[in-house]
Amino acid sequence: MTTPALSLIKSDLPEKWQEILADLITDPKELLDFLELDEADNPFSCKAITQFPLIVPRPFAARIEKGNWNDPLLLQVWPDLAEEASDPLRSTDPLQELNFNNEPGLLHKYRGRVLLTAAPHCAIHCRYCFRRHFDYDANTPGRARWTEALDYIAQDRTIEEVILSGGDPLAAADGYLQWLLNELDSIFHLRTVRIHTRLPIVIPQRVTTELRAILKNLRCQVVIVVHSNHRNELDNRVFKALSDLADDGHVLLNQSVLLKGVNDNAASLIALNKALFSQRVLPYYLHLPDAVTGTGHFDVSDAKGRQLIDELRNQLPGYLVPTLVREESGKQSKTRIA
Repeated sequence: MTTPALSLIKSDLPEKWQEILADLITDPKELLDFLELDEADNPFSCKAITQFPLIVPRPFAARIEKGNWNDPLLLQVWPDLAEEASDPLRSTDPLQELNFNNEPGLLHKYRGRVLLTAAPHCAIHCRYCFRRHFDYDANTPGRARWTEALDYIAQDRTIEEVILSGGDPLAAADGYLQWLLNELDSIFHLRTVRIHTRLPIVIPQRVTTELRAILKNLRCQVVIVVHSNHRNELDNRVFKALSDLADDGHVLLNQSVLLKGVNDNAASLIALNKALFSQRVLPYYLHLPDAVTGTGHFDVSDAKGRQLIDELRNQLPGYLVPTLVREESGKQSKTRIA
């Protein structure tokens, strides 16, 4: 095996999140060298990374155990050959989101709230992603075209909440994010802005003084839904980022996806929820994976999910037990499994 470059994963990572975001690991061989793994033991899928490239931030890669193909963080990002498996029960748009794509960048699936794809890119490509096939080119309007979505929201007084998603909204630059948030904040009937993001977990440096000021200055209540699946994703830097956001008075929730081999056991989920709660983050949803093409190897059965929730209820207070759900196209809300 080749010797990894000394600069691959630096112990002194840059403090500026923009520099980290500009220096992501995108070459599987580079990741393997750093993790001291042999490609022959688990070849990557060229087909998979052509369709959905490998993207791993260096702070996240530094938390992966070297030499361990079964590391729960590595399993989430490695483009396994299993992604090439065909399955007629899977599709590129299992939630039929295109049916709810009312304006460029806007999805209106549920009463009272809409979702904006505020940024087309993420800091990490999770291999189970339900939007890995989403048409971001057609749903990344510039400021001029955002006017259509903003007008749509302003004209519908039943909309009280806007969800910023993507991609990852915190992958956007501060100036753009501040403009969009201020535009939303000026719509008088909006009460809540919810931000779905993985950045505070994978690049905690994103939680800057400038970002905190932007969020604190909003009239609307800010709810931040982070996405963490395993306790090993959380280090002291992540804890500091989450604690800072909680100190600013925002509601912090966590969504996880139940993934085979990653967190499909009670011990992993209990450790994760306890660690998040120590930083004032409450569990929200535990999602069963969507039926997306290329993700079948992550599937966990409904029965296994119910069993895990029962185990969590027996060992945790109710407020640390997430709701097990599946999202189904055409339903008025997520389907509660347990």
